[in-house]
Amino acid sequence: MCSSFSLSARPCTGPDNGKFLHSKSLVTRARAEVIAAPKRSSQRAFPRLLKHGIPHTDLQVHEIVERQSQANSLSKQDICRKPEFHPAFLEEAYERCRNICAEYAKTFYLGTRLMTEERQKATWAIYVWCRRTDELVDGPNAVLMSTAVLDRWEERLLDIFDGRPYDMLDAALTDTISKFPLDIKPFRDMIEGMRMDTRKFRYDNFQELYLYCYYVAGTVGLMSVPVMGIAAESEASAQSIYNAALYLGIGNQLTNILRDVGEDALRGRVYLPQDELAQFGLCDQDVFARKVTYGWREFMKEQITRARFYFNLAEEGASKLEKASRWPVWSSLLVYQKILDAIEDNDYDNFTKRAYVGRTKKLLTLPLAYTKAQSMSSLILQ
Repeated sequence: MCSSFSLSARPCTGPDNGKFLHSKSLVTRARAEVIAAPKRSSQRAFPRLLKHGIPHTDLQVHEIVERQSQANSLSKQDICRKPEFHPAFLEEAYERCRNICAEYAKTFYLGTRLMTEERQKATWAIYVWCRRTDELVDGPNAVLMSTAVLDRWEERLLDIFDGRPYDMLDAALTDTISKFPLDIKPFRDMIEGMRMDTRKFRYDNFQELYLYCYYVAGTVGLMSVPVMGIAAESEASAQSIYNAALYLGIGNQLTNILRDVGEDALRGRVYLPQDELAQFGLCDQDVFARKVTYGWREFMKEQITRARFYFNLAEEGASKLEKASRWPVWSSLLVYQKILDAIEDNDYDNFTKRAYVGRTKKLLTLPLAYTKAQSMSSLILQ
């Protein structure tokens, strides 16, 4: 443990004159103190952790919401640069996106099947671009990663938004952009998150970690809202719904971090706030030692509580989406919360045990997610 304790000897003096006590008097007082002293818990009391990250105004979320809410004006501005693709080419492009989503995000993919065909395709195209972006840093070719690679990837993104896709998968996203009011900033912010991943391996506090979580996961929520759609009968502001979508991404990424502590430690990475580790008497050496202690369990309990806090915030916005889009969102919410349950079931050992949600459990969440998605519509109408 990285906590330090200091035991300093102090002379036994009386409260009034500072003279040393007589040995008999000392023994008598000691006995009295033993009798009168209240019982103390042998366990250390740990602090509650900060739950809120950084203001969304600092992330310019409001500006993104405004631009993505101007569907009509955006479509009129971009109609002149709308790409012309052969229908068969586009069909194959979206089919490839569908296959990738079905292979790597099975539960989420099943949830998308309830959406309209146009929204399904757009969701698959966004998923594939995000996955390809993530694999630049964490994929099989990550050893080749450099600033130049990410700069080139951002140039490709600009080309995608300008109607000049590089390959078939890019073309699917270009077509999606021509149909939905997607702003480029969340996409560029995700690339910035990849840059952060190549140069930053420690996070001093939760505010720094929150920014990272926004870049690599909260952005996905912002990209998805224009495609998912906001329910016409919802009286909630667009800003509140976008915030909820962002919170879902934050909750997902915090869960990923807690699930992957052991794996990340093997790569020399610690995605845990350094100041919070210290509050629990922990440090990097404890993470690398891969030993579950009382302090680690208490630390993990607070981390899990915070992740669930963000999932609760996300639930408030899930009910405000278009009815057909709620199922995949609820599927993600429920499955990721089961990962947190699995960490608890493993007695908080995320060093040597992976918190795994089996296929059967994932499939069992689908009916519950569907029920929640349907029941929420009645709440909106009340």
